[in-house]
Amino acid sequence: MNWKKVILIILDTVLAVYLLFAVTSFNRLDDKAIVCSQVKIEIKDDVVNGFLNADEIKRLLVRQNAYPLAKPMADIDVRHIEEVLKTNSFISDAQSYKTQSGFVIISLAQRTPVLHIKADTGDDYYIDSKGGYMANMKYCSDIIVATGNINRRYASKVLAKVGNAILADKFWQNQIEQLHVLADGTIEMAPRVGEHIVYLGQPVDIGKKLHRLEMFYRYGLSQAGWNKYSHINMAFDNQIICKKKKQNNSSI
Repeated sequence: MNWKKVILIILDTVLAVYLLFAVTSFNRLDDKAIVCSQVKIEIKDDVVNGFLNADEIKRLLVRQNAYPLAKPMADIDVRHIEEVLKTNSFISDAQSYKTQSGFVIISLAQRTPVLHIKADTGDDYYIDSKGGYMANMKYCSDIIVATGNINRRYASKVLAKVGNAILADKFWQNQIEQLHVLADGTIEMAPRVGEHIVYLGQPVDIGKKLHRLEMFYRYGLSQAGWNKYSHINMAFDNQIICKKKKQNNSSI
């Protein structure tokens, strides 16, 4: 037996165990000594400005005694932080981790609300980009309101698509203030600029209708005046029917 080789193996093993123990103990001492000096909150998919922000996330964690700032790093449970955040209906996913420099990083994926539903039945909730329901939690936002004859199936299957089409275009995202659903399922639209109502008709080919309407806004109303018409009908292909405020009809 090569005793020299055996002794070297034993010494290597003892050294490895010692180093592992030393590193582990060192990290534990550091973890106890270091407190959280900064919390970084990153919100993804922030389409609707002001709907979910870092201040609201902080308030949620503070209410649950889960906000990590100034706490010892060893006492911070990042899994608990994630669980608390996932109780919020506007958060689809939450990831959190600690750094050796004393930071806690929180990364959130936000459900994107596209419409605030206020139905004639008294229902009051939000619809997200995938047609999911979101409870009305009294957030401040300039999100588009949809009123009228709306049931939950119509909101999920139809209005969510209309909302997505509007939010996909910055022009319409800033221009549209309200949608109104009539008894036959057709849709009217109230813009922020101009004293007219836009009738979209059946909720099909919304993207094409909005494109035609944008061209009319740019090359028609910009010349004729934003307040010339009381009603603009987009329900028919290849034409726009306008009603003047004096009840005179004109086709363009």
